Amino acid sequence: MKPGLLRDLAAGLALLLVLLVLPFIFTKPAIRDFLIYVMAYGLLATSLNLLVGLTGLVSFGHAAYFASGAYMFGLLMQTGKVSIPLAIMATIAGTAFLALVIGAICVRLKEIYFSFITLAFQMFIHSIILTWVNLTGGDQGLRGGIPRPTFLGIDLNNGMTLYVFCVVVFIICIAIMRQVWQSPFGYTLRLIRDNPTRANFIGVDIIRMKLGIFVIAGAMASVAGILLALFVSGAYPEFGFWTTSGEAIFMIMLGGSQLFVGPMIGAVLLRLLEHFVTVYTEYHGLVLGVVILAIVLGLRQGIADYIADWLERRRTTRSATAQTSALPSKESA
Repeated sequence: MKPGLLRDLAAGLALLLVLLVLPFIFTKPAIRDFLIYVMAYGLLATSLNLLVGLTGLVSFGHAAYFASGAYMFGLLMQTGKVSIPLAIMATIAGTAFLALVIGAICVRLKEIYFSFITLAFQMFIHSIILTWVNLTGGDQGLRGGIPRPTFLGIDLNNGMTLYVFCVVVFIICIAIMRQVWQSPFGYTLRLIRDNPTRANFIGVDIIRMKLGIFVIAGAMASVAGILLALFVSGAYPEFGFWTTSGEAIFMIMLGGSQLFVGPMIGAVLLRLLEHFVTVYTEYHGLVLGVVILAIVLGLRQGIADYIADWLERRRTTRSATAQTSALPSKESA
């Protein structure tokens, strides 16, 4: 695993450098804002894919932890008694506990029952956000903004500093999820996805394994909510609505679920499609739907998965051709 770890570290450093350099090449603030937006939703989609692609658990309610991260962080910062790093750690811990409680119920169910109970919990949390007006601001969102006090000499009120902070947090979270994806724990989850009967036969505690990845995915989704809350200086009920979970699923469908980078590719594609379609037509929902259907039905898998399979088929064909061309020389020898 050492070469793979070194390769992942090199890829992470390369991505970090690219993201840090981009605002200096494209100097418009809109580019920087777009990248923060993509990073937040990319983290949400990638964390959801720990359940969908890695474990075979299709959650319709993953945005609950996205909203939990945004609201917990915002409320903690509004108290004025905690620093940003402490608020982030407390929010991740609180959301992980929420995911533990919900997951302990959800992971005992299978297939469509699992999907719909996660949706039910998300709508329950969304209704709390709407009705607990004194705390959450109701349908107006968290009022008063989110303070960004300086910590360790870092002032997140500066746009460029905020961008660099989001990039670093994003890379750290991606690195953590990548190690989960490649770890023995990740391969055990693949076994549970592909053959739960065999996993149970060899002694794998399926419920505990599913609950573990459910909590990790929820915690990572909360970080995505924190980044978006910092960016917009607020939290809104839409963060916890079912359409947000639907967007994350669309990102996975567009990019692919079997490659780790698939959801990130899907996040970039979906946000770019939304941007350009909204600019050129008012029927953006219709156009987006047609494009997504064309990709999903035409390729029958995400773009990243399709490219990976195509490259694998091409490599296999070349290898078979090379072996075939070598046969006559062996026979003559």
